[in-house]
Amino acid sequence: MARAADLELASVTKRYGDTTAVDAIDLKIKAGTYCCLLGPSGCGKSSTLRMIAGHESVSDGDIVLGNDVVNDLPPAKRGTAMMFQSYALFPHLSVRDNVAFSLKMKGVNKVERSIKATETLKTVDMERYAERLPSQLSGGQQQRVALARALVTDPQILLLDEPLSALDPFLKIRVRAELKRFQRELGISFIHVTHSQEEAMALADLIIIMNNGKIEQQGNPRDIFNAPATEFVARFIGGHNVMPIDGRKISVRSDRLSVGPGGTAGTPATVRDVEYQGTAVYVSLATESGLDMMAIVPERTFYARPFETGETVSVSWDPADIHELAA
Repeated sequence: MARAADLELASVTKRYGDTTAVDAIDLKIKAGTYCCLLGPSGCGKSSTLRMIAGHESVSDGDIVLGNDVVNDLPPAKRGTAMMFQSYALFPHLSVRDNVAFSLKMKGVNKVERSIKATETLKTVDMERYAERLPSQLSGGQQQRVALARALVTDPQILLLDEPLSALDPFLKIRVRAELKRFQRELGISFIHVTHSQEEAMALADLIIIMNNGKIEQQGNPRDIFNAPATEFVARFIGGHNVMPIDGRKISVRSDRLSVGPGGTAGTPATVRDVEYQGTAVYVSLATESGLDMMAIVPERTFYARPFETGETVSVSWDPADIHELAA
């Protein structure tokens, strides 16, 4: 297995004609990090990943892997490997031959590549399916084969482009846990593009939130959730109420709002909607000034004194739970 390496992006820019997709971003990812690039469609996260992989040219700036600037190196010479959203397995090749394919392209002899492919299939617990065709596998199994094919070249960094988007919700959670386990066991960096906040929170040591080609905020999941830097981050991450108070912008977590009967201390609001979610009840609210809010109330608390749609209630929060956002 290749040694893990630090990755640095120094003022990296990507332009397509007059459009700037990635705008002079600076980023350091330490070796052995699970990093998620998170943001809405068109924010620049996939272009960033493809530049790291060598599938897109860099318009400006440098990509440094370990001690080497890799801007001009082809993908196969970078020490990175890419796992694509569609898996892109060859339908006519067995699982073993799919995994061995990149070694064949590098001129590795048949015996050696078969041994290496089998070892890598063992890593992802798929060696017993080595002779099957991709069409004989489930979606989750195909994904493991795609992962083995990316890992067979001993990359220093594995790049994953929305790898869970094709899976059903139950399988997503299982594969998520597997990806995290593989990353820990291999000790290399995984850089994973997603638009799912839940996915990034569950997987990442480091979350990079992108917006309009720039990095809006970076940090560990807990810091980002508890201290969003901007209104964009607070709204995109979800679970926050963004509101103007005394001429400043603040956020308060939805699970920190208290909802009481109308006429008690707090801000008057009307219950718009009540959504049961098992462990908690999501209460949509609108204040008299037209501000939309969301309170996440524990199931037991809510049903001790339930509120109906259209009812007037009072909403309050502890001043210690106010988080100030950048202007």
